[in-house]
Amino acid sequence: MTTAASASPHVGEEDRLRADLYNFLGLLLAGPPDEMLLAQVAGLSGDDSDLGQAITRLADCAKSSSVRDLEREFNRLFIGLGRGELLPYASYYLTGFLNEKPLATLRQDLRARGLTRSPNVFEPEDNIASLMEVMGALIVGRFGQPAPLEDQKTFFNRHVGPWAGHFFADLETAKSAMLYAAVGSVGRAFVEIEREGFRLTSE
Repeated sequence: MTTAASASPHVGEEDRLRADLYNFLGLLLAGPPDEMLLAQVAGLSGDDSDLGQAITRLADCAKSSSVRDLEREFNRLFIGLGRGELLPYASYYLTGFLNEKPLATLRQDLRARGLTRSPNVFEPEDNIASLMEVMGALIVGRFGQPAPLEDQKTFFNRHVGPWAGHFFADLETAKSAMLYAAVGSVGRAFVEIEREGFRLTSE
């Protein structure tokens, strides 16, 4: 995503951690990890929460994975011959077809925030990796001022919440997934935390 404006405003530690996790998931889902990213994943550790245990499993998987293996795994999952095992797009999960109304609605919301797709990016904007990136950017204000919590909630409930948990659950059990099954566990747990957190802001 690109925009004409950028800023580095103060963001609280909790929000920065949320943004970091969104960005981390987006990075892993945008393409197979290189040596540096794989080493970073292997160095992670989590607590006893569902999310923490998923992060620990992800780190354990990374320690026994190679870049070459993960490139093959990523391709089987998301690219394949013609198509991969999973189609990580909001339009597909919400309508059963690609490039449908959810994508058009997302593009309208992104334009309203001054965001456009980068010229060198050919994936539709409703790809799960792009949506993780946008959520992270909204939280910390990478494309301007940090989005208020209510705006984050609106974007999440409209474009992430209705389908991302289902996608991550599918990734957890995908036949081709090993390390990415653990990515699915992290994503599913995190999306549920975010969903509950936004729900509580309404009470």
